[in-house]
Amino acid sequence: MRPVICMITPPAPPGAAAVQAMADRVRAAARAGAHLIQIRQPQLDGRALTRLVERSVRAAKGTAARVLVNDRVDVALTAGAHGVHLRGDSMPAARVRAIAPPGFLIGRSVHAAGEGARVAQDGHLDYLIFGTVFTSGSKPGVEAAGLEALAAACAASALPVLAVGGMAPPRLGAVARAGAAGFAAIGLFADGPLDALPLVVQRATSAFDTRGRVP
Repeated sequence: MRPVICMITPPAPPGAAAVQAMADRVRAAARAGAHLIQIRQPQLDGRALTRLVERSVRAAKGTAARVLVNDRVDVALTAGAHGVHLRGDSMPAARVRAIAPPGFLIGRSVHAAGEGARVAQDGHLDYLIFGTVFTSGSKPGVEAAGLEALAAACAASALPVLAVGGMAPPRLGAVARAGAAGFAAIGLFADGPLDALPLVVQRATSAFDTRGRVP
């Protein structure tokens, strides 16, 4: 099974140079084969975030990648993003769906199987992200949920579930066996040169496809 691959943007300082660098990384990830690009920049104000999302949407144009904004529905709609990813404690998806254009993607973060099953029942979500599965540098101090919890969340939800937290090729086979439809990651896409991203995506896809056997 080929995974749905979601790039989550790493934290970046404000400023035109940082916005352009992030847009360049979004373009590289989209061309490398990432399916979803989640713009997650809580440190930016609304204006700076809107500029980044607008540039990211332009950067992904001509690829199959869809640009999502983390939680800021207003920015997603203003900047012409393809969707929004809601936090676990954010507004109901039904409120977003009521004001969103056709085809707008809505995802939500969940942290337990029961939570995923509950939010999936409203019929307005397109996917879930479950985590933190493994210990992650981006979530210091957060206890890892583990593969059994991921498997329970996947089994409890009729929606596609993406795993997040400590995603690396050696672990992706186990993530696939747990029932995940794919994975979301920061570190896989944040480190290294832009021209290395096609190989990163290829290796991650191969690891997921072959249940962990990386060529």
